[in-house]
Amino acid sequence: MSKRVLVTGGLGFIGSCFVRRIMRRMHDVDVYVVDALSYAGNTNNLPESIWHDPRFYFWKGDVRDKQVVDRLVSKVDAVVHFAAETHVDNSIYNTDDFVDTDVKGTQNLLDAIRRHPVERFIHISTSEVYGTALTAPMTEDHPLNPRSPYAGAKCGADRLVYSYVSTFNLPAVILRPFNNYGPHQHVEKVIPCFVTHALRNQPLPMHGDGSSSRDWLFVEDCCAAVEQALTVDSKAICGEVINLGTGTETDVATIAEQVLTSLRKPRSLLAQIAERPGQVFRHIGSTAKAKDLLGWTAQTAFADGLRRTVQWYVDNESWWRTNTHKAGGAWQPREAPEKVLTPAVHAAMARSFATL
Repeated sequence: MSKRVLVTGGLGFIGSCFVRRIMRRMHDVDVYVVDALSYAGNTNNLPESIWHDPRFYFWKGDVRDKQVVDRLVSKVDAVVHFAAETHVDNSIYNTDDFVDTDVKGTQNLLDAIRRHPVERFIHISTSEVYGTALTAPMTEDHPLNPRSPYAGAKCGADRLVYSYVSTFNLPAVILRPFNNYGPHQHVEKVIPCFVTHALRNQPLPMHGDGSSSRDWLFVEDCCAAVEQALTVDSKAICGEVINLGTGTETDVATIAEQVLTSLRKPRSLLAQIAERPGQVFRHIGSTAKAKDLLGWTAQTAFADGLRRTVQWYVDNESWWRTNTHKAGGAWQPREAPEKVLTPAVHAAMARSFATL
């Protein structure tokens, strides 16, 4: 019998990359995806071949819905939890969605797993829970100092998972990826924002002087690590917290200049804007624990990953233009693009209704 894996948020940036990966590589797995299809979820993040695959099931739903979550968890062997509100700027102006989805949604999954035990629960946390680096590289023992409501909500979910491991012995592992980038990332995030602004000859909005640095992890490398967490001996990782990073850092100003250079755009397009409240000024992750427990290290050098990312946005203008609109003379992220559900999507949904 095939193993059944539930992927929450499987139409988002990282979630969809993970789904594409395991559908391609793990032929003995049935994949159940639940996604609320918020502005960041996109059915076009998966190719038609996956929507038609009889091993793929889709449920349009929200992790905040206890009945939906309970029904799905009862049918699977493992859960990979990507679903979350993720944009730092949005969390500054509307904290409710972040607490409701990131914390309460995670609680719903954890309680469902208590009722319907699974082999393992992989919780996708974030390096944002650490705040600005106090020591470098940042190990999993670095203090948790979340500096934005988004980071606070993710930190709450992170610690909630840990508490369920301690109290109920749930077979959970917490992964903390550092800054992901790559194809299919929403244009609200810094690298696709820079690329799409440059392609339209619009100023690249850079917070402060751009000296803030991050450990940039190519999304395909991140998903390779999550696959390892799904396949290694669960006894070796359950109860653990594991960073996913490269151990190197690049500042935002350097990235902006590299994007302009690669697209042959003038440096005059760089535009400093006000520093963001709760800004994190430095992130660089320790890679030792991931190598030891998952047998994983990042394979993509930042220069290569950025080149591939820029080229993807050059080649996929129709994808990113559906996520932007013109406002006040400038192109901005679109908060709620219309969701068109194709016959293939409806077919995947019908398979879910039939089995659930």
